[in-house]
Amino acid sequence: MADTFDVIVVGGGPGGYVCAIHAAQLGLKTAVVERDRLGGICLNWGCIPTKALLRSSEIWHLLHRLGEFGFSADNLKFDLAKIVERSRKVSQQLSNGVSFLMKKHKIAVIPGEARLSGGGKLVVTKDGISTEIAGQNIVLATGARARTLPGLEPDGNLIWTYREAMIPASFPKSLLVVGSGAIGIEFASFFRTLGSDVTVVEVLDRVLPVEDEEISQLAHKAFVKQGMKIKVSTTVEKLEKGADNVTATLKAKDGASETITAERVILAVGIVGNVENIGLDRAGVKVEKTHVVVDEWGGTGVPGLWAIGDLVGPPWLAHKAMHEGVIVAERIAGVKGIHPLDTSKVPGCTYCWPQVASVGMTEAKAKASGRKIKVGRFPFIGNGKAIALGDAEGLVKTVFDADTGELLGAHMIGAEVTELIQGYAIARAGELTDVELASTIFPHPTLSEMLHEAVLDADKKALHI
Repeated sequence: MADTFDVIVVGGGPGGYVCAIHAAQLGLKTAVVERDRLGGICLNWGCIPTKALLRSSEIWHLLHRLGEFGFSADNLKFDLAKIVERSRKVSQQLSNGVSFLMKKHKIAVIPGEARLSGGGKLVVTKDGISTEIAGQNIVLATGARARTLPGLEPDGNLIWTYREAMIPASFPKSLLVVGSGAIGIEFASFFRTLGSDVTVVEVLDRVLPVEDEEISQLAHKAFVKQGMKIKVSTTVEKLEKGADNVTATLKAKDGASETITAERVILAVGIVGNVENIGLDRAGVKVEKTHVVVDEWGGTGVPGLWAIGDLVGPPWLAHKAMHEGVIVAERIAGVKGIHPLDTSKVPGCTYCWPQVASVGMTEAKAKASGRKIKVGRFPFIGNGKAIALGDAEGLVKTVFDADTGELLGAHMIGAEVTELIQGYAIARAGELTDVELASTIFPHPTLSEMLHEAVLDADKKALHI
């Protein structure tokens, strides 16, 4: 007889392992099926190791500013192999941590690939050996992978996805990054800071196109100032591989064509859901544009079958997947008073230099919604802590409903904004108004004071500009 569980989670990434932990906390007998390493792409090949790489590049940047802070040093150099090694160690430490959490919560971890076999059952295959397990509830959290385009397929050698970019055997002197979303820009920032000649190509009319237009423009200027070459409204027509380089044919929106040659290419043109080979058709699960269709609670429409995370679509963020995992676990357990996910309250962060972060509506979307709005701005140069840190370039921007005072959106660029954005995320979750935020006391001297000032500025009451 197959092993039976209350909940089986297919996929041990952020959404999956959090769902499993919370299900176990709620008293449900829980298992996780994982074909590779616990932690999924985020811990092993995404969020965490890239941040370790970017930390190394930040240090390299600071080392070249020693004179500003009263220091000097000679013969500065970096060891790429050690940078990569540290990144992998950080990843391994956290993956091991997830394994510990599975044991702590008495969650069965079943290695292998799972396929739905009907009737609440899964067939799990590992090394050619298949076993069957059963669950009253099955949660699909199989994640996503890098998207590829015809004629622009990665080869793992000259043309990379994020995986190869994370563990380069040698440092590319020149690099073409295709796509200027978070993944593309983070790698562009890492390699440019360490000295690579970086060109970024974006098919849309601005970099970081999901961000507020004003923030995108500031980011563009900052990247160009660092020496990046940015080509927007441009497509990559083809890639021709040489012995140790790649020649790209680019076509601009106006029809102009050019070729550039780089040692390596990174493809960062989006992701697609891992919907193949898990029995979705047989189970009657609806799939649209490589993503499983779910209701507001993560239900697939098939009784006892749920889906969360990157598998169900944007925003493709680990913290969104984790929140969905908690919602589904509580829904299964019958917890009362829970709320479905509101994606407008999910903050987004890009860990380039300078950092970019946002939550809620852009100014353009707020205007398009028909609301009367008011906008507040506060520059980093007006903040004492930013000046003391030597990071006085940046902006905090707020968008409010002028009639109700609702915080519709917040957008930032500058040092540590990926930490600051949570203040506005809390404000949106708590439905705080401009008046309530304005009456909140922020500590001094901190970068967080800019959150206060950007609120005050929406009513023309900013104190330090």
